[in-house]
Amino acid sequence: MTKQQTTKKQHVSWNVVFAIALFACLNLTAFAKKPELKFNSDGKFKIVQFTDLHVRYQDPASSITFERIDQVVQDEKPDIIILTGDIIFGKPAVENLRTVLKAVAKQGVPFAILFGNHDDEFEVGREDLIKVSDEFANSLTSDEPNLFGVGNYILEIDGSFENKPAALLYCLDSNAYSTIEGVKGYGFFHFDQINWYLKKSAEYTQQNGGQPLPALAFFHIPLPEYAEAASSEEAQLYGIRREKSCPPLLNSGMFTAMRQAGDVMGTFVGHDHNNDYAVAWHGILLAYGRYTGGDTVYNDLPNGARVIEMTEGERGFRTWIRTAKGISQETFFPTDFIKK
Repeated sequence: MTKQQTTKKQHVSWNVVFAIALFACLNLTAFAKKPELKFNSDGKFKIVQFTDLHVRYQDPASSITFERIDQVVQDEKPDIIILTGDIIFGKPAVENLRTVLKAVAKQGVPFAILFGNHDDEFEVGREDLIKVSDEFANSLTSDEPNLFGVGNYILEIDGSFENKPAALLYCLDSNAYSTIEGVKGYGFFHFDQINWYLKKSAEYTQQNGGQPLPALAFFHIPLPEYAEAASSEEAQLYGIRREKSCPPLLNSGMFTAMRQAGDVMGTFVGHDHNNDYAVAWHGILLAYGRYTGGDTVYNDLPNGARVIEMTEGERGFRTWIRTAKGISQETFFPTDFIKK
């Protein structure tokens, strides 16, 4: 082999090495091990729920949204951040969402996203939007295939001293608008989603010796039971109610499924910007998050977040609202929602 041939072979080899290295760098996030959720050594696990950010790309009105994300995370130091829909409100959709998720990812905390009825109204569908979350190593966002909607998945929280699930977070796509001809209004859970939830819940219960694991559920559009509970004089309600709730017109039965399965202790939604109340209904807490966005859409409350703190081994949790001014509406479920 001549010296020229040897040099050419070396160049080819180095080109191959460089190409492989470049590919690995570009796909590092895809192959990175996702963070695991676990109760802390003190048996606590804290969730921050941001909802209805309604971010407009490079709009100064959205700057307060990013300020609040930074402040709340700094104050609360959560174990996970969950965004419950209507994250963006304008084009360019992908870049807009990427900007928001960069602001969330830089907190160094695992996070998960869900979609609302507005996220996919800007020329990009949910199937493509959810791929943006894959760009971030600390994203736990996922999607169960062959189910209606985009973004149905379950997050396991392991025990503080054992590597098996001690609690569950159900992340569900409450969809956007009614898909039934002649029925207007917002989206509802489809039967395949409900059946999937019941099946998974039963599997976890069986694995736990027949006892349902403590669980919480997160989605965007409130269930019809939110309106029913808030209008009942028998229900215990804490928080602010400044607008009529906007659930779907049809009740497809998700609340009944959760009550039957016996694992979900509370559900957490957004959608109605001027509500942040929590109301107990047949043994489940139905709670709104606090509007997190700026003045890009209607709102009448100082923006902030809902915080939920679970305790390992307990069928109960503490929750409160965090804004720039501090904490309000701190309650413990179920104790504070039981009539004396």
